[in-house]
Amino acid sequence: MSDNNPGPENARPLGYFPAPTAQSKKAEPVHIDQIMASLLELTHGNGNPNINALWKIAKDIEAIKLNIKFFGYDLAKSLAEALPKSIVDGPKQIELTSKPSTQSDLEADWTRYWSSELKIAHVFHRKIWEFAYALQAMQQFGHIRPGARGLGFGCGEEPLPSYLASKGCSITITDLAPENENAAVWARTEQHASLDKSFRSEFLDRESFDKLVAFQYVDMNAISDHLNDYDFCWSICAFEHLGSIEKGIAFIENAMKTIRSGGLSVHTTEFNFMNHEKTLDNWQTVLFQQKHFEEMAQKLTAAGHKVLPLDFDIGSKPLDRFIDVPPYAYDWEGDLKRQWGADAHHIKLAIDGFAATCFGLIAIKG
Repeated sequence: MSDNNPGPENARPLGYFPAPTAQSKKAEPVHIDQIMASLLELTHGNGNPNINALWKIAKDIEAIKLNIKFFGYDLAKSLAEALPKSIVDGPKQIELTSKPSTQSDLEADWTRYWSSELKIAHVFHRKIWEFAYALQAMQQFGHIRPGARGLGFGCGEEPLPSYLASKGCSITITDLAPENENAAVWARTEQHASLDKSFRSEFLDRESFDKLVAFQYVDMNAISDHLNDYDFCWSICAFEHLGSIEKGIAFIENAMKTIRSGGLSVHTTEFNFMNHEKTLDNWQTVLFQQKHFEEMAQKLTAAGHKVLPLDFDIGSKPLDRFIDVPPYAYDWEGDLKRQWGADAHHIKLAIDGFAATCFGLIAIKG
């Protein structure tokens, strides 16, 4: 076989670079990312497989990931369908703690009650847990009632404002101002709040909604002093997007200023539960570790507030050990999203290589 034949016998070994010539010395250096990208291409320009040592390792990774993902999704769907068809006759009282989302929580009557209240299918998805966790805290501390004042941070298109308004609560929803560069990102993914996007006709009519719900642009890194004397405040997976772990911790402290004495602060965020050494920081999505939640609790306690006990048990049931990997359903396109996206449910997932789940933190203002 001649050296011009691109067969596997003549594939250059990974890391091989020919000796520099006078001409190549003058050329622009090739960045390592370009080299890696070319090695990971599945085919050459002519359609032949791009045979090299790295290609042999990586070529089937996407298919392997999909295999793992869909076994996990099918398990989540089967477990949800197997839940007993019990009659949900009212809110449940539970022992509230500051904790991560678990399969046991999503099997419990209290989360199933809130799914029925929100008129959404009860599936094993961490977002369902977040909604239920926040509403459970609001209910147990007596804030889902006519006249209660609530403040939501980074609300996006979540159903909580309309649901709370249907119970007579006066709600202020907030999100970034349009001129903020991050607002455009959330708008593109249909996660930026407005009154129109927050209105849910299944809970109340538009006239009642407009009387009880107001909207304001708020930077969670610089909360205005005029936002105060609320009975409760909340955020659902928002404060991990403030730019750093330090800013996220500062938000938890500053959010307490918006509520009255005895008021409730309940927030969910991302929890890096597996890696205690390294985490994501100074990035568009940061991941908090156990030590960071302990720091938040210490700061709030030192300021005279009460933090519900910290519980870091991540669960040990099958879906607690299923860590979903990208690409996620919101990144799929066309037929793949239409045919496979409906049942993409998970409690744990990988974020830039770190295993994460939701964590809820509850504090009462002193």
